[in-house]
Amino acid sequence: MPKIRILTESDLRGLVPFDMSAVDCVEGAFRSLACGDVVMPPVLRLDIPTYRGEVDVKTAYVPGLPEFAIKISPGFFDNPSIGLPSTSGLMVVFDSRTGQVRRLLLDNGYLTDIRTAAAGAVAAKHLARSDASIATILGAGMQARLQLEGLVLVRPISEVRIWARRSDRAALLANDVTDRLGIPAFAYNMAEEAVRGAHIIATTTPSRTPILHHAWIEPGQHITAMGSDAEHKNEIDPSIIGYADLYVADRISQTKLIGELHHALSSCDFLKEVRFVELSSIVAGLTRGRTNDKEVTFADLTGIGAQDTAIATLAGQRADDADIGIIFES
Repeated sequence: MPKIRILTESDLRGLVPFDMSAVDCVEGAFRSLACGDVVMPPVLRLDIPTYRGEVDVKTAYVPGLPEFAIKISPGFFDNPSIGLPSTSGLMVVFDSRTGQVRRLLLDNGYLTDIRTAAAGAVAAKHLARSDASIATILGAGMQARLQLEGLVLVRPISEVRIWARRSDRAALLANDVTDRLGIPAFAYNMAEEAVRGAHIIATTTPSRTPILHHAWIEPGQHITAMGSDAEHKNEIDPSIIGYADLYVADRISQTKLIGELHHALSSCDFLKEVRFVELSSIVAGLTRGRTNDKEVTFADLTGIGAQDTAIATLAGQRADDADIGIIFES
């Protein structure tokens, strides 16, 4: 009888901490996307507007990996008001050769959080100035915290600035960063003040109206937009894409539909001089990334199935090696 390994969120937190190996895993997924015959269908999304909710389904087959994952990822953004996290979900892992179910990962969105933050770190590694030391995070939720942890892994961050619509949450995150990472962190009441003079800017909210504006952007800055993964989300002033020297998508066909690029396409005059590439091509060395310290680089990351398959495979291999989880015989 086929055996299925069931792993809980607690199991997975122990197996896959957010460290450089997680970043390397996701970077490898991007490299495979450029060099291999990855099969990655469009995102399936179910909207639940009554409860400000959405459910995304993502998957990919990555040649060379023994397994592939199908991820179901709900996001219900009013949940914090009733004491629940805004994200949850699970992954089902299948054998790439036989299609048999191998594992059920009851991660409650943990692996999605990790692979999302890892993608931000990969983008900064390849696109931010090598001496980037001032990081601004717009947002103060879980992904804001993780994006910062990822930046610390790949750049010499020595100052952190945090802005959020709720100033109390920004202050809490700033205090936590200072205490836990030992890096001076400051909460800002105005997003513009937090952005001016920063080297890296990461947006991490589900905002439907821009929170980052063109007039604030300065030469040499790198921007990573993480929150726009649906048509109605829009964190970035669309004209920023036209101002950028380099626009980098995790998947251009996807960002045209649900990313920040989606909102800029109606202003095509902005886009004539912009270089459009995919992060996978830069990671694989097929395309140039940043070419000097004055360029403005923009990464539009909507989350792709190859990341999910990669992080799920890493978790599963570690679980097998350590014999962790519950074995269920179907």
